[in-house]
Amino acid sequence: MLNDIKQWFAVAGYVIEAVGVATILLGCVLSGAWFVRRLRHLERLVAYQELRRDVGRAIVLGLEFLIAGDIIRTVTVSPTFESVVVLAVIVLIRAFLTMTLTLEIEGRWPWQRTATGK
Repeated sequence: MLNDIKQWFAVAGYVIEAVGVATILLGCVLSGAWFVRRLRHLERLVAYQELRRDVGRAIVLGLEFLIAGDIIRTVTVSPTFESVVVLAVIVLIRAFLTMTLTLEIEGRWPWQRTATGK
């Protein structure tokens, strides 16, 4: 019975990771479509900046799903010291990417307040 539960958690982790990959792919495709549409109405530089912002948001959201899937699989399926260390390295890399993408997209660090104070 315990192996069945672990198998379900493993599948759930892979499904969540697949959602993360799909989020990034769909976000990039939609961002490209919006970019082409914006080229008709905006300057090229503004349209390009919006494209970068949209792709960055898709990547950040996808990374959140990927981290969640990794955590579920590592903690519930194979909680060995080695797998936890590998998970920690992966989470650190992805967290670093998320922070730098947020800085690139919003012009501020994730922990900084916005101009409106929210």
